[in-house]
Amino acid sequence: MAFFEKYGRTIWLGHQQDDIAESMLMRLARGSGAAGLAAPRPVQALPGGRVHVRPLLGLKRAEIEAALRAAGVSWRTDSSNEFDEHFRNRVRRRVVPAWVHAAQRDAVAGAARSRALLEEDDAALEAWVDSLWPTSAARRVLPLASLAGKPRALWRRALHRWLRAQPRAGELSSAAFESLLAAIQRGPTRQSAGVRGFVVSDGSEVRFQSVRKYRR
Repeated sequence: MAFFEKYGRTIWLGHQQDDIAESMLMRLARGSGAAGLAAPRPVQALPGGRVHVRPLLGLKRAEIEAALRAAGVSWRTDSSNEFDEHFRNRVRRRVVPAWVHAAQRDAVAGAARSRALLEEDDAALEAWVDSLWPTSAARRVLPLASLAGKPRALWRRALHRWLRAQPRAGELSSAAFESLLAAIQRGPTRQSAGVRGFVVSDGSEVRFQSVRKYRR
């Protein structure tokens, strides 16, 4: 990806419906929410103005290969796909066929529809958070008054967004984030956010409190 990004901001990728099903099952295994389960997206905006475009998500792998054969076009297959060393390969080779067989329907197309619906839900929640705490708002403080009485999903997204904007905050584990979110919703709290500071809430707003470096 780094190589391709040297030559342009837009990269066209060949992901298709089978990739959607594989990605969804993999992300379910690690507890992803709507944003994660909405991947891979047809158009994905990335930092720095980069864009990934996936025009083949409406087609299955077999349909694409059939079209290439009919057109007399050859393609290259990664030989590592034939082995179960990687999680995606195990899902592709073992789980998806068994899942489709058990469903007795086009489960891959069903996953693709779910992905599209989840993308719509994700966009709606992001727009709702924007209306409560605009992207242009000061990032130093997260005001809580606008979140009072709102669904937990909005609190979660606002806190995620605020944490990403704190340059000194460390990376929180899922369990640590859930603990922090619950504490902030209960009331005043002060919790560690890595070695460089704390997340502090007085019940009305959330701030990052830096710690001074100590001397040995």
